Amino acid sequence: QVRLMESGGGLVQPGGSLKLSCSASGNILSINWMGWYRQSPGKERVLVAEMTAGEVTTYADSVKGRFSISTINAENAVFLQMNSLKPEDTAVYYCYANFRAVGSMRPSDVWGQGTQVTVSS
Repeated sequence: QVRLMESGGGLVQPGGSLKLSCSASGNILSINWMGWYRQSPGKERVLVAEMTAGEVTTYADSVKGRFSISTINAENAVFLQMNSLKPEDTAVYYCYANFRAVGSMRPSDVWGQGTQVTVSS
């Protein structure tokens, strides 16, 4: 069974920074892409940033220039450096991975449990 473990959320003042970390463990043959989504109360879960195995990145327009995604492929880990945080960035942030398990021909998806990020003075 593949699992994602997230860390790094918390409370930060506007303009501050946080770094989220996520590592995947389990029966993984390869990871196609990893990324971060977020969900605010009463809203849908939306993409924040993702990176493919070939290091192609995608960012939501609202975080471009402020957030940066990176991965360590050998460790099946993904990070999200968040700078110049705004109150509207407040949300639960979820790590996500699309992967192939050992012995499987088809890709699968897995989500982390989420970590709360609160931006407030």
